[in-house]
Amino acid sequence: QVHLVDSGGGLVQPGGSLRLSCAASGNIYRINNMSWYRQAPGKERELVAAIALSGNTNYADAVKGRFTISRDNAKNTVYLQMNSLKSEDTAVYYCNAYIVVYTTKFSGSNYWGQGTQVTVSS
Repeated sequence: QVHLVDSGGGLVQPGGSLRLSCAASGNIYRINNMSWYRQAPGKERELVAAIALSGNTNYADAVKGRFTISRDNAKNTVYLQMNSLKSEDTAVYYCNAYIVVYTTKFSGSNYWGQGTQVTVSS
């Protein structure tokens, strides 16, 4: 079975930086889209950034120019570099990936990490 583990969250002051990581493991044939979502208290879960297998990226307007998503295909890992952090960035951040596996046939599904807490506060 496929498992995603995200990490790198913590407490940081406004203007600071954090780097999140998410590593996928299991019987993986190919990972297509990889992305980061976040959910703040009392808010809906929202897409923060996404990266395709080609390296094409998309960002939420609120994080453009501050966050950078990247991936290492050899390590089945996606990263989120977060700079110039604001209190509004405080949330639980979740990794998501669409992964194709192969056992007796090919099968693709979305998978989620367990979430990592990012707190931006003075």
